[in-house]
Amino acid sequence: MKKSFRPWQVDQSLLLPPSVHDFVPSDHSAHFIRDLVCEQLDLSVIVESYDEARGNPPYDPRMMTSLLLYGYSRGVYSSRRLARGCEERLDFMAVTALNRPDFRTISDFRKRHLVALSDLFLQVLSLCQKAGLVELGHVALDGTKIKANASKHKAMSYGRMKKAEPDLAAEVSDWLAAAEATDAQEDGEFGSERRGDEMPEWMATKQARLEKIREAKASLEAEAQAEAEEKAQQPKKYRGGRKPKTPPGTPKDKVQRNFTDPESRIMKGRDGFIQAYNAQAAVDGAHQVIVVQSLTDNASDQGELISLVDGIKANTGRKPREISADTGYCSEANLEALEQRRIRGYVATGRQKHPDGGQDKKRGPRAEAMRKRLRKAGHRSRYRLRKQIVEPVFGQIKEARGFRQFLLRGIAKTRAEWALLCTVHNILKLAKTA
Repeated sequence: MKKSFRPWQVDQSLLLPPSVHDFVPSDHSAHFIRDLVCEQLDLSVIVESYDEARGNPPYDPRMMTSLLLYGYSRGVYSSRRLARGCEERLDFMAVTALNRPDFRTISDFRKRHLVALSDLFLQVLSLCQKAGLVELGHVALDGTKIKANASKHKAMSYGRMKKAEPDLAAEVSDWLAAAEATDAQEDGEFGSERRGDEMPEWMATKQARLEKIREAKASLEAEAQAEAEEKAQQPKKYRGGRKPKTPPGTPKDKVQRNFTDPESRIMKGRDGFIQAYNAQAAVDGAHQVIVVQSLTDNASDQGELISLVDGIKANTGRKPREISADTGYCSEANLEALEQRRIRGYVATGRQKHPDGGQDKKRGPRAEAMRKRLRKAGHRSRYRLRKQIVEPVFGQIKEARGFRQFLLRGIAKTRAEWALLCTVHNILKLAKTA
């Protein structure tokens, strides 16, 4: 007996149009994120910005927001890939209801409403609290370096700037003089429609580079001068030793500035030095919900602990009972701040393999007390919770959802982009309780 197969009729038309609710299973995250945006999130700031009655009707802001949030949850960040998903993927069609915005529309929407989209973090965090996902029994802090949208090879140190500027300036000056000397010859060669003294393309490239070097050099000098003025207002302390190689108000020769994204910095990552930003997160231990997020251009984590701890209470209305953090956050000032706020801290005083070590580097009475606290608990130390709370969150964002580099440039835009990533992370945690 011949085996029969299920019908496969490519040219068969459907009698009734399919429903977008049937494109993916009913428990799919596409339905959850779409319904969350439509029913739970307040998008009045975005909606009210469309006050122009003329022109073609724009796409619904709720649909565009749902598309961005869902795309981020699936590791799709590029506006071109999002637009392609609206044409090729059923899960994207279930979100957009068969609307197909082009990549430029998606990109412009994200740029226009970037601040409002980043503000959704607090709304989603509030929903997580109502769902019982935030307990604040133990909160772990950590930072991760994420590549900026710039190459580290497009950076130049202040020392190289001082050498390159006069060389380039002399080279450009010679070219200008040569161009001026040959004006008459070029005028005859190019005819009446062109002057003949237009700047050649090869020369314009050098001129643009010289302008960038001068701009970056002036920026470094302004920062150094502001830092020197700030130090001058503080009470002077005699420290002895040799005189500094660079006078106050002058940048050090090793200080760098990137021409593509001047606000990013060279930072040390796991694979060496990268052009990056330092993304921070405070994660609740109950369900790995991010309760505070921030982003800085400083490679050190030490200055971020107090703002993260205070941000927990500002965002949730409560303070945590316990805080754990690695040795990058350890300082006498930070440990004192935790004591003042009556938060029990577990902050490593040494490196990862020996969190209670580091006697030679972390000095002071509070660091010594913290060292004893970590040693006393041994393998049962609450500090060991940090690894299983905050580090998997960065793994989910960077590895599982593939976010390895910012799309936008400038610290203001990358801060909003990091907030959007943390918002999506919390939405996925919320989806598991639905």
